[in-house]
Amino acid sequence: MRFEDFKIEKRLLNALTDLGYTTPTTIQEKVFSVVMSGADVCGIAQTGTGKTLAYLLPLLNQWKYTKVKEPQILVMVPTRELVAQVVDTVKALTAQLGVTVMGVYGGVNINTQRLELEPGCDVLVATPGRLYDLAVTNAFKVKSIKKLVIDEVDEMLALGFRPQLQNIMDLLPKRRQNLLFSATLTEEVAVLLEDYFDNPVRVEAAPAGTPIKQVEQRAYAVPNFYTKVNLLKLLLNEDPTLTKVLVFAATRKLADALYEELEADFADTLGVIHSNKAQNDRFRTVEAFKDGTCRLLIATDIVARGIDIAGVSHVINFDLPESPEHYIHRIGRTGRADHTGHALSFVTEKEGTMKEEIEASMQQEIPMLDLPAHLQISSRLTDDELPQVYEKRIPLAAPKKEERGPAFHAKSAKNSKVNVRYSHQDAMQKKYGKPKKRSGKK
Repeated sequence: MRFEDFKIEKRLLNALTDLGYTTPTTIQEKVFSVVMSGADVCGIAQTGTGKTLAYLLPLLNQWKYTKVKEPQILVMVPTRELVAQVVDTVKALTAQLGVTVMGVYGGVNINTQRLELEPGCDVLVATPGRLYDLAVTNAFKVKSIKKLVIDEVDEMLALGFRPQLQNIMDLLPKRRQNLLFSATLTEEVAVLLEDYFDNPVRVEAAPAGTPIKQVEQRAYAVPNFYTKVNLLKLLLNEDPTLTKVLVFAATRKLADALYEELEADFADTLGVIHSNKAQNDRFRTVEAFKDGTCRLLIATDIVARGIDIAGVSHVINFDLPESPEHYIHRIGRTGRADHTGHALSFVTEKEGTMKEEIEASMQQEIPMLDLPAHLQISSRLTDDELPQVYEKRIPLAAPKKEERGPAFHAKSAKNSKVNVRYSHQDAMQKKYGKPKKRSGKK
Protein backbone atom coordinates (compact mmCIF):
# COMPACT_ATOMS: atom_id res chain seq x y z
CA MET A 1 0.00 0.00 0.00
CA ARG A 2 1.04 3.58 -0.69
CA PHE A 3 -0.03 6.84 0.92
CA GLU A 4 -1.87 7.61 -2.30
CA ASP A 5 -4.23 4.75 -1.46
CA PHE A 6 -5.31 6.52 1.74
CA LYS A 7 -8.11 9.05 1.56
CA ILE A 8 -5.75 11.91 2.40
CA GLU A 9 -6.33 15.59 1.70
CA LYS A 10 -4.37 16.53 -1.41
CA ARG A 11 -2.26 19.24 0.24
CA LEU A 12 -1.29 16.79 2.97
CA LEU A 13 -0.38 14.19 0.36
CA ASN A 14 1.79 16.77 -1.43
CA ALA A 15 3.63 17.44 1.82
CA LEU A 16 4.30 13.71 2.26
CA THR A 17 5.69 13.54 -1.27
CA ASP A 18 7.92 16.57 -0.65
CA LEU A 19 9.23 14.89 2.50
CA GLY A 20 10.01 11.71 0.59
CA TYR A 21 7.33 9.53 2.20
CA THR A 22 5.59 7.19 -0.25
CA THR A 23 5.01 3.89 1.56
CA PRO A 24 3.42 3.73 5.04
CA THR A 25 4.90 1.59 7.80
CA THR A 26 2.84 -1.18 9.40
CA ILE A 27 1.64 0.95 12.31
CA GLN A 28 0.79 3.85 9.98
CA GLU A 29 -1.23 1.59 7.72
CA LYS A 30 -3.12 -0.09 10.57
CA VAL A 31 -3.89 3.06 12.56
CA PHE A 32 -5.09 5.42 9.81
CA SER A 33 -8.57 4.01 9.16
CA VAL A 34 -9.24 3.38 12.86
CA VAL A 35 -8.45 6.97 13.83
CA MET A 36 -10.48 8.28 10.90
CA SER A 37 -13.48 6.33 12.23
CA GLY A 38 -13.37 8.39 15.44
CA ALA A 39 -12.61 5.47 17.76
CA ASP A 40 -10.20 5.61 20.69
CA VAL A 41 -6.93 3.89 19.82
CA CYS A 42 -4.19 2.12 21.76
CA GLY A 43 -1.22 1.72 19.44
CA ILE A 44 1.57 -0.66 20.46
CA ALA A 45 4.66 -0.57 18.27
CA GLN A 46 8.38 -0.86 18.76
CA THR A 47 10.51 2.25 18.48
CA GLY A 48 11.51 3.41 15.02
CA THR A 49 8.30 2.31 13.30
CA GLY A 50 6.90 5.78 12.59
CA LYS A 51 4.37 6.26 15.40
CA THR A 52 4.56 10.07 15.17
CA LEU A 53 3.36 10.07 11.57
CA ALA A 54 0.85 7.33 12.42
CA TYR A 55 -1.19 9.64 14.66
CA LEU A 56 -0.49 12.98 12.97
CA LEU A 57 -1.64 11.96 9.50
CA PRO A 58 -5.26 11.02 10.34
CA LEU A 59 -5.65 13.85 12.87
CA LEU A 60 -4.42 16.51 10.44
CA ASN A 61 -6.54 14.95 7.71
CA GLN A 62 -9.60 15.50 9.94
CA TRP A 63 -8.62 19.04 10.95
CA LYS A 64 -11.07 21.78 9.98
CA TYR A 65 -10.28 25.47 9.85
CA THR A 66 -12.01 27.67 12.43
CA LYS A 67 -11.79 31.38 13.09
CA VAL A 68 -11.45 30.76 16.82
CA LYS A 69 -7.78 30.04 17.39
CA GLU A 70 -7.96 27.60 20.28
CA PRO A 71 -6.14 24.23 20.25
CA GLN A 72 -8.20 21.41 18.79
CA ILE A 73 -5.43 18.78 18.90
CA LEU A 74 -3.33 18.16 22.02
CA VAL A 75 -0.21 15.98 21.86
CA MET A 76 1.57 15.04 25.10
CA VAL A 77 5.12 13.66 25.01
CA PRO A 78 7.67 12.97 27.79
CA THR A 79 10.63 15.19 26.83
CA ARG A 80 11.33 18.67 25.47
CA GLU A 81 13.36 17.17 22.61
CA LEU A 82 10.35 15.16 21.50
CA VAL A 83 8.16 18.28 21.74
CA ALA A 84 10.47 20.06 19.30
CA GLN A 85 10.50 17.06 16.97
CA VAL A 86 6.69 16.74 16.84
CA VAL A 87 6.32 20.51 16.28
CA ASP A 88 8.75 20.33 13.34
CA THR A 89 6.86 17.36 11.87
CA VAL A 90 3.50 19.16 12.12
CA LYS A 91 4.97 22.24 10.43
CA ALA A 92 6.40 20.14 7.61
CA LEU A 93 3.14 18.25 7.03
CA THR A 94 0.92 21.36 7.12
CA ALA A 95 3.02 23.70 5.00
CA GLN A 96 0.04 24.15 2.65
CA LEU A 97 -2.77 23.81 5.22
CA GLY A 98 -2.32 26.91 7.37
CA VAL A 99 -2.27 24.95 10.63
CA THR A 100 -0.63 26.76 13.55
CA VAL A 101 1.31 24.70 16.09
CA MET A 102 3.08 25.51 19.34
CA GLY A 103 5.24 23.49 21.71
CA VAL A 104 5.53 24.07 25.47
CA TYR A 105 7.80 22.40 28.02
CA GLY A 106 9.49 23.05 31.34
CA GLY A 107 12.86 24.67 31.88
CA VAL A 108 11.88 28.02 30.33
CA ASN A 109 9.91 31.02 31.58
CA ILE A 110 6.24 30.05 31.83
CA ASN A 111 5.11 33.67 31.43
CA THR A 112 6.80 33.83 28.02
CA GLN A 113 4.93 30.72 26.92
CA ARG A 114 1.68 32.13 28.28
CA LEU A 115 2.13 35.25 26.12
CA GLU A 116 2.95 33.11 23.07
CA LEU A 117 -0.27 31.17 23.59
CA GLU A 118 -2.46 34.29 23.64
CA PRO A 119 -2.87 34.51 19.82
CA GLY A 120 -3.94 30.84 19.89
CA CYS A 121 -2.93 27.75 17.94
CA ASP A 122 -4.54 24.72 16.30
CA VAL A 123 -2.15 22.02 17.56
CA LEU A 124 -0.54 22.14 21.01
CA VAL A 125 2.41 19.85 21.79
CA ALA A 126 3.51 19.71 25.42
CA THR A 127 5.17 17.87 28.27
CA PRO A 128 2.67 16.99 31.05
CA GLY A 129 4.06 19.17 33.85
CA ARG A 130 4.19 22.44 31.91
CA LEU A 131 0.86 21.70 30.20
CA TYR A 132 -0.92 21.33 33.54
CA ASP A 133 0.63 24.55 34.89
CA LEU A 134 -0.62 26.46 31.83
CA ALA A 135 -4.04 24.80 31.88
CA VAL A 136 -4.85 25.67 35.51
CA THR A 137 -3.91 29.32 34.88
CA ASN A 138 -6.27 29.51 31.86
CA ALA A 139 -3.45 30.15 29.37
CA PHE A 140 -5.60 28.32 26.79
CA LYS A 141 -9.13 26.95 26.62
CA VAL A 142 -8.94 23.35 27.76
CA LYS A 143 -12.53 22.68 26.66
CA SER A 144 -11.60 23.32 23.01
CA ILE A 145 -9.56 20.09 22.80
CA LYS A 146 -11.22 17.55 20.52
CA LYS A 147 -8.33 15.14 19.93
CA LEU A 148 -5.86 13.94 22.57
CA VAL A 149 -2.63 12.05 21.85
CA ILE A 150 -0.42 10.60 24.58
CA ASP A 151 2.82 9.40 22.98
CA GLU A 152 5.45 7.25 24.74
CA VAL A 153 3.02 6.86 27.64
CA ASP A 154 4.99 4.06 29.30
CA GLU A 155 8.01 6.35 29.52
CA MET A 156 5.85 9.16 30.97
CA LEU A 157 4.63 6.87 33.72
CA ALA A 158 8.19 5.66 34.38
CA LEU A 159 9.28 9.29 34.76
CA GLY A 160 6.59 9.89 37.40
CA PHE A 161 4.09 11.89 35.32
CA ARG A 162 1.06 9.85 36.40
CA PRO A 163 -0.45 12.55 38.72
CA GLN A 164 -0.11 15.22 36.00
CA LEU A 165 -1.65 12.92 33.40
CA GLN A 166 -4.62 12.16 35.63
CA ASN A 167 -5.14 15.85 36.46
CA ILE A 168 -5.03 16.82 32.79
CA MET A 169 -7.44 14.05 31.78
CA ASP A 170 -9.89 15.30 34.41
CA LEU A 171 -9.69 18.86 33.02
CA LEU A 172 -10.32 17.88 29.40
CA PRO A 173 -13.83 17.69 27.92
CA LYS A 174 -15.48 14.28 28.19
CA ARG A 175 -16.33 14.17 24.50
CA ARG A 176 -13.01 13.76 22.74
CA GLN A 177 -11.05 11.18 20.77
CA ASN A 178 -8.13 9.60 22.64
CA LEU A 179 -5.03 8.13 21.02
CA LEU A 180 -2.41 6.40 23.12
CA PHE A 181 0.89 5.15 21.73
CA SER A 182 3.43 3.08 23.58
CA ALA A 183 6.22 0.61 22.93
CA THR A 184 5.11 -1.60 25.84
CA LEU A 185 1.75 -2.26 27.45
CA THR A 186 2.59 -2.18 31.15
CA GLU A 187 0.13 -2.63 34.00
CA GLU A 188 0.08 1.14 34.64
CA VAL A 189 -0.72 1.83 30.98
CA ALA A 190 -3.58 -0.69 31.14
CA VAL A 191 -5.03 1.09 34.20
CA LEU A 192 -4.89 4.45 32.39
CA LEU A 193 -6.70 2.95 29.42
CA GLU A 194 -9.43 1.48 31.60
CA ASP A 195 -10.03 4.70 33.54
CA TYR A 196 -10.04 7.29 30.73
CA PHE A 197 -10.54 5.57 27.36
CA ASP A 198 -13.81 4.40 25.78
CA ASN A 199 -13.31 0.82 24.55
CA PRO A 200 -10.06 1.61 22.70
CA VAL A 201 -9.17 -0.35 19.59
CA ARG A 202 -5.83 -2.01 20.14
CA VAL A 203 -3.51 -1.79 17.13
CA GLU A 204 -0.26 -3.71 17.44
CA ALA A 205 2.48 -3.51 14.84
CA ALA A 206 4.91 -5.84 16.61
CA PRO A 207 4.95 -7.58 19.99
CA ALA A 208 6.61 -5.67 22.81
CA GLY A 209 10.30 -6.49 23.06
CA THR A 210 10.69 -7.31 19.36
CA PRO A 211 13.94 -5.81 18.03
CA ILE A 212 14.18 -4.06 14.69
CA LYS A 213 14.86 -6.76 12.10
CA GLN A 214 17.37 -4.71 10.12
CA VAL A 215 19.62 -4.02 13.14
CA GLU A 216 22.68 -6.24 13.35
CA GLN A 217 23.51 -6.86 17.02
CA ARG A 218 26.95 -7.78 18.38
CA ALA A 219 28.72 -7.61 21.75
CA TYR A 220 32.23 -7.51 23.24
CA ALA A 221 33.25 -8.91 26.62
CA VAL A 222 35.23 -6.06 28.21
CA PRO A 223 36.74 -6.10 31.73
CA ASN A 224 36.34 -2.48 32.89
CA PHE A 225 35.53 1.17 32.13
CA TYR A 226 38.93 2.25 30.82
CA THR A 227 39.24 -0.79 28.55
CA LYS A 228 35.79 0.15 27.18
CA VAL A 229 37.18 3.64 26.49
CA ASN A 230 40.19 2.14 24.66
CA LEU A 231 37.93 -0.12 22.59
CA LEU A 232 35.65 2.77 21.62
CA LYS A 233 38.62 4.90 20.55
CA LEU A 234 40.05 2.01 18.52
CA LEU A 235 36.74 1.39 16.71
CA LEU A 236 36.22 5.08 15.95
CA ASN A 237 39.75 5.41 14.56
CA GLU A 238 39.84 2.20 12.53
CA ASP A 239 36.28 1.50 11.36
CA PRO A 240 35.21 3.99 8.64
CA THR A 241 31.58 2.73 8.77
CA LEU A 242 31.08 4.44 12.16
CA THR A 243 29.91 7.67 10.56
CA LYS A 244 27.16 8.72 12.98
CA VAL A 245 27.47 7.00 16.34
CA LEU A 246 25.11 7.19 19.32
CA VAL A 247 26.76 5.98 22.54
CA PHE A 248 24.60 5.19 25.58
CA ALA A 249 25.97 5.50 29.11
CA ALA A 250 24.12 4.29 32.20
CA THR A 251 24.24 7.53 34.21
CA ARG A 252 24.94 11.25 33.82
CA LYS A 253 28.16 10.82 35.78
CA LEU A 254 29.42 8.08 33.45
CA ALA A 255 28.38 10.09 30.37
CA ASP A 256 30.45 13.07 31.56
CA ALA A 257 33.38 10.82 32.49
CA LEU A 258 33.35 9.24 29.02
CA TYR A 259 33.16 12.68 27.38
CA GLU A 260 36.26 13.79 29.32
CA GLU A 261 38.17 10.68 28.18
CA LEU A 262 37.30 11.24 24.50
CA GLU A 263 37.46 15.03 24.38
CA ALA A 264 41.16 15.27 23.56
CA ASP A 265 40.86 13.03 20.47
CA PHE A 266 37.37 13.89 19.18
CA ALA A 267 36.57 17.35 20.58
CA ASP A 268 35.31 18.87 17.32
CA THR A 269 32.95 16.00 16.53
CA LEU A 270 31.85 15.00 20.03
CA GLY A 271 28.73 15.86 22.00
CA VAL A 272 27.06 14.81 25.25
CA ILE A 273 23.43 15.10 26.32
CA HIS A 274 21.61 14.26 29.55
CA SER A 275 19.05 15.81 31.87
CA ASN A 276 21.59 17.99 33.72
CA LYS A 277 22.51 19.85 30.53
CA ALA A 278 20.89 23.23 29.86
CA GLN A 279 17.96 23.18 27.46
CA ASN A 280 19.63 25.26 24.73
CA ASP A 281 22.75 23.13 24.97
CA ARG A 282 20.67 19.97 24.54
CA PHE A 283 18.90 21.36 21.48
CA ARG A 284 22.16 22.53 19.88
CA THR A 285 23.85 19.17 20.49
CA VAL A 286 20.97 17.16 19.01
CA GLU A 287 20.82 19.45 15.97
CA ALA A 288 24.59 19.15 15.44
CA PHE A 289 24.24 15.36 15.55
CA LYS A 290 21.31 15.43 13.14
CA ASP A 291 23.08 17.59 10.54
CA GLY A 292 26.32 15.59 10.77
CA THR A 293 28.48 18.25 12.42
CA CYS A 294 28.76 15.97 15.42
CA ARG A 295 29.89 12.41 14.61
CA LEU A 296 29.67 10.97 18.11
CA LEU A 297 26.89 11.69 20.63
CA ILE A 298 27.13 10.38 24.20
CA ALA A 299 23.74 10.15 25.85
CA THR A 300 21.73 8.69 28.68
CA ASP A 301 18.35 7.08 28.02
CA ILE A 302 16.74 10.53 27.72
CA VAL A 303 17.17 10.32 23.92
CA ALA A 304 16.34 6.62 23.62
CA ARG A 305 12.64 7.43 23.39
CA GLY A 306 11.03 9.03 20.39
CA ILE A 307 13.85 11.20 19.08
CA ASP A 308 14.02 10.61 15.34
CA ILE A 309 17.64 11.03 14.23
CA ALA A 310 18.05 9.88 10.65
CA GLY A 311 21.13 8.04 9.46
CA VAL A 312 22.52 6.73 12.76
CA SER A 313 25.05 4.15 11.57
CA HIS A 314 25.79 2.59 14.96
CA VAL A 315 24.33 2.47 18.45
CA ILE A 316 26.92 1.54 21.07
CA ASN A 317 25.79 0.42 24.50
CA PHE A 318 28.82 1.55 26.48
CA ASP A 319 26.83 0.33 29.49
CA LEU A 320 23.93 -2.09 29.23
CA PRO A 321 20.58 -0.76 30.48
CA GLU A 322 18.84 -2.32 33.48
CA SER A 323 15.72 -3.33 31.53
CA PRO A 324 15.39 -5.18 28.19
CA GLU A 325 12.79 -2.60 27.08
CA HIS A 326 15.37 0.20 27.26
CA TYR A 327 17.77 -1.92 25.21
CA ILE A 328 15.14 -2.27 22.46
CA HIS A 329 14.51 1.49 22.49
CA ARG A 330 18.22 2.24 22.32
CA ILE A 331 19.03 0.04 19.32
CA GLY A 332 15.88 1.36 17.62
CA ARG A 333 17.75 4.63 17.02
CA THR A 334 19.54 2.88 14.13
CA GLY A 335 18.17 0.78 11.30
CA ARG A 336 15.29 3.21 10.67
CA ALA A 337 13.27 3.63 7.47
CA ASP A 338 14.32 0.18 6.18
CA HIS A 339 18.03 1.01 6.42
CA THR A 340 20.47 -1.48 7.93
CA GLY A 341 21.74 -0.52 11.36
CA HIS A 342 24.37 -1.81 13.77
CA ALA A 343 24.25 -2.17 17.56
CA LEU A 344 27.35 -2.94 19.63
CA SER A 345 27.35 -3.65 23.36
CA PHE A 346 30.33 -3.51 25.73
CA VAL A 347 29.60 -6.11 28.41
CA THR A 348 31.51 -6.49 31.67
CA GLU A 349 31.28 -9.62 33.82
CA LYS A 350 28.95 -7.72 36.14
CA GLU A 351 26.63 -6.93 33.20
CA GLY A 352 26.43 -10.55 32.05
CA THR A 353 23.10 -11.07 33.82
CA MET A 354 21.63 -8.01 32.06
CA LYS A 355 22.68 -9.45 28.69
CA GLU A 356 20.97 -12.75 29.50
CA GLU A 357 17.75 -10.95 30.44
CA ILE A 358 17.83 -8.96 27.20
CA GLU A 359 18.36 -12.13 25.17
CA ALA A 360 15.53 -13.89 26.99
CA SER A 361 13.19 -10.97 26.28
CA MET A 362 14.09 -10.90 22.57
CA GLN A 363 14.20 -14.71 22.36
CA GLN A 364 17.48 -14.51 20.50
CA GLU A 365 21.16 -14.42 21.40
CA ILE A 366 23.51 -11.50 20.84
CA PRO A 367 26.65 -12.92 19.15
CA MET A 368 29.96 -12.18 20.88
CA LEU A 369 32.94 -10.76 19.00
CA ASP A 370 36.62 -11.29 19.84
CA LEU A 371 38.42 -8.23 21.17
CA PRO A 372 40.94 -6.75 18.69
CA ALA A 373 44.37 -8.26 19.25
CA HIS A 374 46.02 -4.84 19.59
CA LEU A 375 43.47 -3.49 22.08
CA GLN A 376 45.11 -2.14 25.22
CA ILE A 377 43.59 -3.86 28.25
CA SER A 378 43.65 -1.33 31.08
CA SER A 379 44.28 -2.32 34.69
CA ARG A 380 43.04 1.04 35.92
CA LEU A 381 39.73 0.88 37.75
CA THR A 382 37.10 3.48 38.61
CA ASP A 383 36.05 4.01 42.20
CA ASP A 384 32.95 1.90 41.57
CA GLU A 385 35.02 -0.93 40.12
CA LEU A 386 37.53 -1.10 42.96
CA PRO A 387 36.99 -4.11 45.24
CA GLN A 388 35.16 -3.13 48.38
CA VAL A 389 37.08 -3.86 51.60
CA TYR A 390 34.91 -4.52 54.59
CA GLU A 391 36.54 -4.45 58.07
CA LYS A 392 35.27 -7.05 60.47
CA ARG A 393 34.16 -5.32 63.64
CA ILE A 394 33.76 -7.43 66.77
CA PRO A 395 31.05 -5.91 68.96
CA LEU A 396 32.04 -5.40 72.58
CA ALA A 397 29.81 -7.26 75.01
CA ALA A 398 27.94 -4.90 77.31
CA PRO A 399 28.37 -5.59 81.09
CA LYS A 400 25.49 -7.22 82.86
CA LYS A 401 22.90 -4.92 84.31
CA GLU A 402 23.87 -5.61 87.93
CA GLU A 403 27.51 -4.82 87.11
CA ARG A 404 26.93 -1.54 85.35
CA GLY A 405 26.56 0.63 88.47
CA PRO A 406 24.80 3.95 88.73
CA ALA A 407 24.47 6.27 85.78
CA PHE A 408 26.33 9.10 87.58
CA HIS A 409 29.75 9.83 89.09
CA ALA A 410 30.22 9.76 92.86
CA LYS A 411 30.99 13.21 94.36
CA SER A 412 34.24 13.93 96.11
CA ALA A 413 34.27 14.28 99.91
CA LYS A 414 34.89 18.00 99.48
CA ASN A 415 31.75 18.49 97.50
CA SER A 416 29.63 16.09 99.46
CA LYS A 417 26.85 17.68 101.47
CA VAL A 418 24.70 16.26 104.23
CA ASN A 419 21.42 17.89 105.01
CA VAL A 420 21.12 18.38 108.82
CA ARG A 421 17.90 19.52 110.42
CA TYR A 422 18.46 22.34 112.97
CA SER A 423 16.64 22.08 116.35
CA HIS A 424 16.72 25.01 118.79
CA GLN A 425 15.69 22.78 121.69
CA ASP A 426 18.60 20.39 121.06
CA ALA A 427 21.02 23.31 120.83
CA MET A 428 19.93 24.68 124.23
CA GLN A 429 20.17 21.26 125.80
CA LYS A 430 23.71 20.95 124.55
CA LYS A 431 24.70 24.45 125.76
CA TYR A 432 23.04 24.66 129.18
CA GLY A 433 22.55 21.03 130.08
CA LYS A 434 18.83 21.50 130.23
CA PRO A 435 16.14 22.36 127.81
CA LYS A 436 15.43 26.03 127.58
CA LYS A 437 12.32 27.42 126.06
CA ARG A 438 11.94 30.76 124.34
CA SER A 439 9.73 33.11 126.22
CA GLY A 440 7.21 35.10 124.42
CA LYS A 441 7.64 38.87 124.14
CA LYS A 442 5.56 41.06 126.41
